[in-house]
Amino acid sequence: MDLYGGYQKPRVFGPRGDVHTSVHIDCFCHDITDDWNLSAQWEETAYGHPFSKRIIGNALLGYLLCQGWGNNPDAFTRLLEHCQAFSHSADADDYLDTPLQDALINEVLRFQGWQFVLPSSPALLVLDTRTRRWRSESNFNKPSGLLDWEALSELQQALLDHPSAIIVSPAPIFGVKLIESVQRVFSWLGYPLLVDAENWMAHRGAAQVILNIFRHSRTPGHYVILSGDVHYSFVYEVLIRHRQRAPHLWQITSSGIKNQFPKRLLDTFDRLNRWLYSPRSPLNWFTKRRQMQVIPRTPAHSKAGERLWNSAGLGQVFFNEQGQPARIFQLNADGSEATEFPPRQADCKEV
Repeated sequence: MDLYGGYQKPRVFGPRGDVHTSVHIDCFCHDITDDWNLSAQWEETAYGHPFSKRIIGNALLGYLLCQGWGNNPDAFTRLLEHCQAFSHSADADDYLDTPLQDALINEVLRFQGWQFVLPSSPALLVLDTRTRRWRSESNFNKPSGLLDWEALSELQQALLDHPSAIIVSPAPIFGVKLIESVQRVFSWLGYPLLVDAENWMAHRGAAQVILNIFRHSRTPGHYVILSGDVHYSFVYEVLIRHRQRAPHLWQITSSGIKNQFPKRLLDTFDRLNRWLYSPRSPLNWFTKRRQMQVIPRTPAHSKAGERLWNSAGLGQVFFNEQGQPARIFQLNADGSEATEFPPRQADCKEV
C-alpha cells in the first residue's frame, strides 16, 4: 500500500465508470501567510487590522471551497450555505455585500473543523495545527502550542483502541533537538519569528500532553507520523523507555518539493546534533523527550553518516498489513535516484 499523498477510490456514476482520486491536503501556513498564528502577539496584530484580517479570511474561504470541503464534506454544510448566500448577494447589482463578507470571515475564523479522519486501515488522522493553537498566557510573544487542550483531547479520543494509526502533522512531533534548542534561544530573546519557532516542544503544555497521549495504555501499538514543514527529510524510530509492550512510533518527515535547507548550515547542525545529543550526553535530560528513545535512520545515500537528507522532493511510504512502514523513500526533485531510509541496524545510535 502506497500512502503519502492520497488515495484512489473507484466509484461508478450512471452507465460509465470513473476513478475518483481524493487528494487530502492540510491547510499549511504558506497557503495563507508565513508564520500564521505563530504566537498570540502575531494573532493580535494580524486580526486586529481589518485589511490583514480580510486577507487571511479570504484565503481560508478559498481553501474551504477548493480543498477543505473535499477533505471532509459533512463538516462544512453550514459554512457552505453562508458562502452561497454571500455569492447570491451580487445577483442584483454584481457587487458582493461587504457586511455579509465580514460576517462570513468571522465565522470562518471561528470554525474548528478543519481536521479530519479517514476511515482507512490503519486509521489516518490529519491534524489542524494552525487554527487551534494553545496560546501562551504568560507572554504573548512566546510561540503558541500547535494544538490546544481541547484539540489534543479530541485527538486522544480518536486514537483510543486502534491497533495502529497514521497521524499527519504538518510540523514533525519529534524534531531535531539541536535546531529546536536554537529556536528556543531565539524565542527566549524575543525573536521567535526570526527562526520560525514552530515545533511541538516549544510550548510546555502542548508538548507534555502530546507525549502523554503516546504513552497512554489504550492508544495504538503502532504510530506513524507523517510531516513536512522543515526543509529537509529524516526518519526517526521512537520507543518509550522502561515500558513493556510500549508503542512503536515512526516520525517520517519529507522536505518540500521546492525548498531545501542551506547545505553547509544543515551539515553543521547535523554533525553538532550527533555530538551534543549523543546517547550518553547529559543534555538529553534537559529535553521534554527524555523518557523516549529516539533512534534515527541513516539515508542510503549518506556520505558521512548524515541523518538529515537535504533534497527537495516528495516522501513515499509503503505500509505492511500491520500498519507499519515497510519501506520509506524520498523522491528527489532533481531527478536523481530515490533515497531510501532503510531499517536501522543494531549499531544505530540514538539522538
